[in-house]
Amino acid sequence: MPGDRPYVLLSAAMSADGYLDDASPERLILSTPGDLDRVREVRAGCDAILVGASTVRRDNPSLTAGESVRQPRRVTVTATGDLDPASRFFTVGAGERLVYVASPAAQRARERLSGLATVVDAGSPVAWPTVLADLRGRGVVRLMVEGGGTVHTQLLTAGLADELHLVVAPFFVGDPRAPRFVGPGVFPHGKDHRMRLADVSRIDDVVLLRYLLDGAE
Repeated sequence: MPGDRPYVLLSAAMSADGYLDDASPERLILSTPGDLDRVREVRAGCDAILVGASTVRRDNPSLTAGESVRQPRRVTVTATGDLDPASRFFTVGAGERLVYVASPAAQRARERLSGLATVVDAGSPVAWPTVLADLRGRGVVRLMVEGGGTVHTQLLTAGLADELHLVVAPFFVGDPRAPRFVGPGVFPHGKDHRMRLADVSRIDDVVLLRYLLDGAE
C-alpha cells in the first residue's frame, strides 16, 4: 500500500450468483443479523466508510458503527451531486460527512449540502487517486468501501484495493436487471494472478471470504 492513500478494504454481500440486490423497489437483505454485527465491528475499526452515490440513493444507508464507539467519517462519490439532504447518510449519527463530486457539479452540491457535509471537487471525471489522496491527507488511514458495484469495479480494476471481504448468501437472484458485485473490466487479479484467501468463516447461513490483494498482510 503506498503512503499517499489509505488502506482500502472492500466489503460486499452477494447472492450465490453474484448479485448485490434484486430489481424490486425493496432492498434485498443478503446478510444475516450476525453478519451485520460483524460489519459494524469492522466499521468501528476504520477511519472512514465510503459508498457510491447510487447506494446512498437506492439503499438509504446510515453507515453507523456500534452506538458506544467513535463513528468513522462517512464518504460518498458522485458525478452529479444529486443527493437528498434528508437521506440517512446525512442525518443519522454523529461524525463528519465528505462528498467527492465531479467539478461541474461541485458548486451546486456545496449549496445543496451546506451545513451537512464537506464537498470536495474531485476532478472531471472524478479521479480515484485524487479522492484517496485527499482522504489520506485528512487522516484516513483505513478506508472501508461498501459499494456499490460500480465503485468496487473501478477500485479493483485500478489496483487500488488491499483487502476484500465477500459474503455469499445461499440463494440465487437470476435477474439480469439487478446490480452485480462487479461489472466488466480488466482486473489485475485474473486467473494468472490470484488474490490470496486469508480466511473463511461461517456466520449463520452465509459464508465470509476474506481475500488479501498485493502487499496486504
